[in-house]
Order: sequence, then C-alpha cells, then structure tokens
Amino acid sequence: MTTYEKIFENNKSWIESKKVNDAQFFEKLSKEQQPEYLYIGCSDSRVTAEDMMGAEPGDIFVHRNVANLVHSTDLNVMSVINYAVRNLDVKHIVVCGHYNCGGVKAAMQPKDMGILNPWLRGIRDVYRLHKEELNAISEEHERYNRLVELNVQEQCINVIKTAVVQNAYIKKGYPTVHGWVLNIRSGKLIDLKLDFNKILKDIQEIYNLTEEG
Repeated sequence: MTTYEKIFENNKSWIESKKVNDAQFFEKLSKEQQPEYLYIGCSDSRVTAEDMMGAEPGDIFVHRNVANLVHSTDLNVMSVINYAVRNLDVKHIVVCGHYNCGGVKAAMQPKDMGILNPWLRGIRDVYRLHKEELNAISEEHERYNRLVELNVQEQCINVIKTAVVQNAYIKKGYPTVHGWVLNIRSGKLIDLKLDFNKILKDIQEIYNLTEEG
C-alpha cells in the first residue's frame, strides 16, 4: 500500500520523468485541453482510464461514479456530458464498465442497501429490462458478467437520449457513443460494438430532443 508521504515522492519522480522526454511538457499541458474522448467509467480503484487506454494527460475527459451509471437526474454526469460536447467538442463518448464490479454485484442482491438504494436502482432496472435473458443464464458468475455488459449498453442508450448529444450529432456528425467492458483478470478492453446509428434512430421515436424536432 502506498503511504501518504510516498505519494508526493512519486509525484516528484513523475514530474522528472515527463521533463526528461519533453522539457516543455507542463508548459504545453497548462494550455487549454482539447480531448477527443469523454470517458464515463466506474469509480473502482482498479480501473483507471488513462492507464488502460495508454493515453497521456489531456487526451481524455473523465467522469467516474459507482457502476458507471448515467442517470438523467444526476446533475454531475449530465453537466460533464454537456461540457464535453458543447465546450470541449469531443468526438467520442465511451461508457466503460468492468467485470467483477461491486456496484453491479450489490444490485443483484435482494437486500436493503441503505443510501445506495436509489443509485443502484438504475442497475436493477437494467436487470428488469433484460430479465428473461439473464434468468436463462444458470451460472451466477456468467449472469453477473452479462449484467455488467447490459448495464454498459443501457447507460450508452441513456447518453444517446440526451439533447446535447442528439443535436451535436445532427449538426456535426459526432460524437459517437461506444460501450466497453474491461476484463480485470486479463486487462483486456472489450468493445461491445454497439450500433450507435441504429440505437439513435430507434430511440428518437420517443426521445427525439433535437432542435429540428
């Protein structure tokens, strides 16, 4: 376990390592950010966006919460999406879940989770929407993994439901929304290959929030 003091020693080493490769690294970094990706992921301490994507500071705009949920009533995630699309002009929005997710597992348990109840309800709703498929999976661990994938899928749909994403895509042809899952056991990123255009077309029958109506 890294001690509190060690964190600041590590910071000094990190600064020097960046300067060795580029003496102007921090001068460049201090300028305005221009990330092409918005990453919405889980708060799990084992899952860090930049590391697993091989990205540098400034490449990714990041939002994380328990179980990578996109609630329409969560002003935090909605503000992040709006800022990323309108101000940062991101080209891609990624919702990334991971196997062995504690939040997803908690939502599978039939018990009172206290203050977590309203938050985890979003995952329970995903289970309800896909109950037949999930209940047909006899092995609990496999059912758990599939719920992780379906949760990512449904959160991507929630992103696509937003007016800011719909309007930006009509005007500029981006951002596109992607669903990923990280396999913690192997470190591999799995692209769920969601059909963004089909999802957008399907949901706009009900969730059309574009300025064109």
